[in-house]
Amino acid sequence: MSWRDRVLDLRPLRRSRPFRELWIGSSLGAFGHQVATVAVLAQVWDLTRSPLWTGAIGLATGVPMMLFGLLGGSLADAVNRTTLVRCTTTGQLLAAAGLSAQALGGNRDVLLLLALVAVHTACAGLGAPARRTFPVLLLPADQVAAGLALQNIAFQAAMLVGPALAGVVLAGWGYPAAYAVQAGSAAVALAAVFRLPALLPGTGDGPRRPQRGGWRTTWQRPAIRGSLATDLAATALAMPMALFPVINELRYGSDPSVLGLFFSAVAVGGIAAGLLSGAITRHRRSGLVQLGAAFVWGLALAGFGLAAPLWLALGCLAVAGAADTTSVITRAALIQLETPDEHRGRVSSVEHVIGFAGPELGNFRGGALAALWSAPVALVAGGLSAALAVAAVAATHRPLRAYGPPTPPAEPVPEPT
Repeated sequence: MSWRDRVLDLRPLRRSRPFRELWIGSSLGAFGHQVATVAVLAQVWDLTRSPLWTGAIGLATGVPMMLFGLLGGSLADAVNRTTLVRCTTTGQLLAAAGLSAQALGGNRDVLLLLALVAVHTACAGLGAPARRTFPVLLLPADQVAAGLALQNIAFQAAMLVGPALAGVVLAGWGYPAAYAVQAGSAAVALAAVFRLPALLPGTGDGPRRPQRGGWRTTWQRPAIRGSLATDLAATALAMPMALFPVINELRYGSDPSVLGLFFSAVAVGGIAAGLLSGAITRHRRSGLVQLGAAFVWGLALAGFGLAAPLWLALGCLAVAGAADTTSVITRAALIQLETPDEHRGRVSSVEHVIGFAGPELGNFRGGALAALWSAPVALVAGGLSAALAVAAVAATHRPLRAYGPPTPPAEPVPEPT
């Protein structure tokens, strides 16, 4: 494999105009979302000065995301997926405009703020399963993983730059401007979706009842079942974010800059893996790659729990971020390619819920274990248990170990003239 095959595969951007426009719109939308996330956290704190209310942001986002995500899965298997995403993106745009309006009007009611956040999240959750099917419908099978890698690197870049941009906007122009950034990015994302072709489920013969068996697909196909189990084991048993402040206080004197470096290290590792994702997206044993990446994730977080020097702690987090990106890319491609199109919406909704709920469970588990013992113990125990759980999935799911993406059809050789 040449060095060009190891770096980020840009074929999806060069060869598919619809995917290119979708990627640009989604990337800007991710930056706007990161800016708004920081703004919501800061505004809730300003209004209440209560950690209970800042914790309530999790309820305002988590509950609608899971409920409407599952509903969105059924809709994505019954209607034009492009129309569904257009409608839900419009809802996100209106909710973002509402957030900007309440801030501009000097709102002092935290419940109104959280209600608008819940509406925005419900719209995002409703459209997420259909949106997840777009790469496999817009790209050839051999470029799906590359397209997902491009989406992931944009998400990691938004995580790295978005909070810093939010700080600049909040300091200079306040909450209305931060939410206006979100609304503007949502408008760009909506424009990109409006240019997409109609993407109908299954046979493409118009709206219909979802075919039976969609929910069972996640269990009946061993490669899909194993891939989802790997992700759940890795995130529910080992998620470090809730423990960052405690580790920072124990080892680095509660230095705010160090706390920021923890988050940045994860994002930097993810971006590095994305830039070198050509080797991942072209690998013929992508199921084995996901298992290996999830195993490394657990070991890296156990190492973070043991690391005393700051450079070593940041290095472990960067390795964890790279492993997470590798696992996400391979898992998403496997699930989209292995699922029949008439079931993709529902299976995508299960993947979406697991991807959202797993980290939340992992953060809760880590915090509870740290309260009983200590943060280092929670990290080491969680990381090692995640690695062992992933090894158990690998041992019991041979189809996942052997899985590779479909071989693209050979291009016809032109006849001599």
